[in-house]
Amino acid sequence: MGVVNNLIFILTLLTALGCGLIAGVFFGFSSFIMTALGRVQPAHGIASMQSINVVVINPVFLGVFLGTAILCAVLVIFSLLNWSTPGSAWLLAGGLLYFFGTFVVTMAFNVPLNNALAVVDPASAEGARVWENYLNVWTIWNTVRTIGALAAMGALIVGMINNAK
Repeated sequence: MGVVNNLIFILTLLTALGCGLIAGVFFGFSSFIMTALGRVQPAHGIASMQSINVVVINPVFLGVFLGTAILCAVLVIFSLLNWSTPGSAWLLAGGLLYFFGTFVVTMAFNVPLNNALAVVDPASAEGARVWENYLNVWTIWNTVRTIGALAAMGALIVGMINNAK
């Protein structure tokens, strides 16, 4: 393998790992965290999720979440510029799956829901109404993000294997 192929292999590996990490975080929320928060009193669930939504804005999570999106963009550009390279279609698919299925969904759906939850009083009737809707809608979009990140990881792994041949 040449230097460029080695670099693309490493970038693809790092990107696939980032997709897997993010898929795992989102999977945890869809498969058990939101259910657990929905079982407690609405005020406690709201306060817990409000806290999670503040704490998640940290260099480690954002570094992986945004770093993976940036690496996906690099792989998308590489795949378009090197379309005849084996695995390029898979790299393109993986990059687009993560970008649209995870990053764009987060910004378009989950973040606005988080922002709406952030301003309610957990102990209020309005808070309880927002929370009921939030639990269902946020979890649906989170599951979309989970599937997007997992599918992206799979596509990137296939692309990496094809590119390494």
